[in-house]
Amino acid sequence: MRKVCGLGAVLLLIVASTVKGSPQKSPPPPSAAPLVLTGAIPLPNVRGRIDHFGFDPLHNRLFVSALGNNTEEIIGISAQTVIHTISGVPTPQGVVYSPETNKLFVGSDEGKLYVYSGTTFDLITSIDFGDDVDNLRYDSAEKRVYIGYGDEKTGAIAMVDAATNKRLDDEFKLGAHPESFQLAASGANIYVNLPDLKQIAVVKRSPRAITRWPLTFESNFPMALDETSHRLFVATRTPPRLVVFDTNSGHVVAALPSVQDADDLYCDSVRKRVYIPGGEGYISVFQQDDADHYKLLAKVPSSLGARTAGYFGKGRKGFDRFYLAVPARANHGAEIWIYTVQD
Repeated sequence: MRKVCGLGAVLLLIVASTVKGSPQKSPPPPSAAPLVLTGAIPLPNVRGRIDHFGFDPLHNRLFVSALGNNTEEIIGISAQTVIHTISGVPTPQGVVYSPETNKLFVGSDEGKLYVYSGTTFDLITSIDFGDDVDNLRYDSAEKRVYIGYGDEKTGAIAMVDAATNKRLDDEFKLGAHPESFQLAASGANIYVNLPDLKQIAVVKRSPRAITRWPLTFESNFPMALDETSHRLFVATRTPPRLVVFDTNSGHVVAALPSVQDADDLYCDSVRKRVYIPGGEGYISVFQQDDADHYKLLAKVPSSLGARTAGYFGKGRKGFDRFYLAVPARANHGAEIWIYTVQD
């Protein structure tokens, strides 16, 4: 990723459009929007809602949970095509890949965590958590998968050893179903969205403790963490807002109107941007002026219902790509739209 330059004015020139649900093929005008639609990957036979993404940096693969289709789609990023489909995964949600063990972990709304070989994609084992295995995170240092699961009584963050596929006895009880959560790489904290309680739980792994930050907004689902700036980004749906927290104090430092029906949120820490895709039909792009001040940089057109995405920074060829899940509609099949990130 390249260093962000100062912006003297907000760039709102949009160069993405659709023709029968597919991206425009003509080249963009010379003026650069923050995200430029440059390609699309068809998802043959995928129907229904599409949920979260995972990434394999070793083999340059993208994993897409086709929740409404009961499949996990494996995409070769270089070839820009689906290279394998895992069928029969009941309502897949969160997905993470462990490079150290070459395993793929997929969570199911029906309460199980499925573990697959990263080579053949054969099922190795499944672990029953009882209810709603949703967001997953991977800690490469510990070779540990963190699992958000459960309802208002059983909601917790559990852990599985990626090497042995064994569920650990220890877990963090939350008193509500956890939505998106983020692991601090430089500390012991886990930041967890608890929309049913209108809270963010800050779980300290060692020594064990939980602090709770109240929210005045509702339906806080996606989240991203910028540890360098000590900022936590949360998107709410009621009303639709980007809410920015100071992780040192737990105080809200900014709240800005955002796209409706957001289910993913990504922080570009080098460019000091936040990307929020929403089912309303566009991507909100925010620019950080300083740690406490943010502005809307662009509303990038997308597609109705396209609310989940994947952003993993610079790829092998030196380009940053933002991948957006576009569900099937009457006039087009499901696709992954590829946006090139511009400085």
